[in-house]
Amino acid sequence: MNKELRWRIITLQVVMVIIFGFGAGMAYWGYNFNTEQIKSQLEPQKIMLPKEAQLEATITEINEKYADLRPYIADLQKYEGQQVLTGDQAHVFAEAYLGMHVRDIDNGKPYSVLSNEARAEKDPALKAKKDAMVQTAFRGETLKGMLNQAWAFSVFGQMALFASIALALVALIVLGALVFELFFAKKPIEAPVRTPSLAPSRA
Repeated sequence: MNKELRWRIITLQVVMVIIFGFGAGMAYWGYNFNTEQIKSQLEPQKIMLPKEAQLEATITEINEKYADLRPYIADLQKYEGQQVLTGDQAHVFAEAYLGMHVRDIDNGKPYSVLSNEARAEKDPALKAKKDAMVQTAFRGETLKGMLNQAWAFSVFGQMALFASIALALVALIVLGALVFELFFAKKPIEAPVRTPSLAPSRA
């Protein structure tokens, strides 16, 4: 390897360290920004996960009525009594706790079905009852959607964190190669240039 090629490699390594280091920093900033935004949006809502007797009743109801929600039981126990501040907590509350109660509204009918039934109901007493269920279903489904949206954004934040770690590792590897090239690699030795002799040849 000659000097010119060596310095081209060193320049490329310097550029790669800067690019990967900057990328790692930006990805980590994105993760922090995402996490802080989710927390700042959830904290004022004062949503609390169930605890003690309330948690036991919730687990019992899930085991008896909603087999598909059983995988969330471990997370409900993990976050017992905590305020919802993270995307994972929001997802558990939305699916396991809030989702279970939304399903209990008129045998799990969604807002759109309940709304159509309420508009078609002629009996004033039944209509008032159905209107109340419509309001409850609308609020529950809306909050559930908002909480799951926070969880979705938190997943992107986690991806940004993993990307920042990967980029930082690549930057460190390239930096190590740069240090080796600068301080430990064998320096290239330029071969002397031979000029042809102009002396006449002897017969």
